[in-house]
Amino acid sequence: MSPDDFPAGSVWLVGAGPGDPELLTRKAARLIAAAEVVIHDALVGAGVLALIPDGAERIDVGKRAGRHSKDQPTIDALIVAAARAGRRVVRLKGGDPAIFGRTAEEVAACRAARVPVRICPGITAASAAAASAGASMTLRDAARQLTFVTAHARTGATLALDWRALAAPGTTLAVYMGRSAAATVMRNLIDAGRAPETPVLVVVNASLPHERVVHGRLSALAFLTETIGERDPTLLLVGEAVAPYGGDLGDDAGGEATVSRQVATR
Repeated sequence: MSPDDFPAGSVWLVGAGPGDPELLTRKAARLIAAAEVVIHDALVGAGVLALIPDGAERIDVGKRAGRHSKDQPTIDALIVAAARAGRRVVRLKGGDPAIFGRTAEEVAACRAARVPVRICPGITAASAAAASAGASMTLRDAARQLTFVTAHARTGATLALDWRALAAPGTTLAVYMGRSAAATVMRNLIDAGRAPETPVLVVVNASLPHERVVHGRLSALAFLTETIGERDPTLLLVGEAVAPYGGDLGDDAGGEATVSRQVATR
């Protein structure tokens, strides 16, 4: 990588992708290899962290299941301080930095401090989840709109979303951090008019060797997520495009049949 691309005292916000190091962009890999300080999230895969040079300082600022190791102003201050010390700083974020990654706040902090900052995009979890299931997120004549939302809310706050808009037919809905909110998502979408039999896809640890992929229908979404651990990153996809293998889910006596599979360990 040219020194002009990553000068001393500058910051790159780098998308680490969903976890599999082979899904990193070539640019992301080069930036990580050139970094002197890497400030990383908890959701960055171990295989990606293994690419950090031995001499680089690693700072874990991860947030998991409501337990925050660092608040956002502290993270902003760490980034700025490392760059002001003349070091090449990579802020390494799971997925794509621009999707629910609080990138705007970190860019603003750098610019306020007159620290050069740039963004390297990455593969977002929704893309990896659909790929793992062999599914598409759009479908001609059936799914012309794709909406990303986060199910994360501030502690004590309700999940305030426009459920009527999200329940619109022809929409594929990707719900990030969706495990704990699955019952709320199910109930509100159905109440807003989304059909109970709408296909859903639940993907846990997308792209990693211990990934799980579960197909079902919207009316069973709460059940499908019951056994998922609170530390396992979970993405929900809702819509006709994610029906398994392009087919329906069948029916049992209760009308709640589900089809599930565990992805074989790679």
